[in-house]
Amino acid sequence: MDYLLDSNIIIYATKPANHFLRKFIAENAPFISALSYLEVLGYHKLDKNEKSFFEFFFNASDLLPLSKEVLDIAVSLRQKQKMTIGDSLIAATSVRYDLTLITRNTKDFSWIKELNIINPFETKL
Repeated sequence: MDYLLDSNIIIYATKPANHFLRKFIAENAPFISALSYLEVLGYHKLDKNEKSFFEFFFNASDLLPLSKEVLDIAVSLRQKQKMTIGDSLIAATSVRYDLTLITRNTKDFSWIKELNIINPFETKL
């Protein structure tokens, strides 16, 4: 099974208490959406150490682009139900590449039938 990390999981993985996430990431080399790259590195309150850490993380990750196909799926999702642009792009990336989405925000995505979701805080990885 292949995985896509939601932005929140990338951030949670930096917290000392969440060593299980770092272990999962190291063992599974999950994919990352270009949107997560933007959301995490684009956060305006990152300090120098956080920025360096995330740059290293993203350079070592398999980054998936926001292709026309992903955008079309995101548009279709937003036409079906109200959702943020970010969530629609993360979901669309996961659907397009047939990846299981790892997120803590399962309620935002649970209505999408073609999407497999795991909340690592509720389900052991």
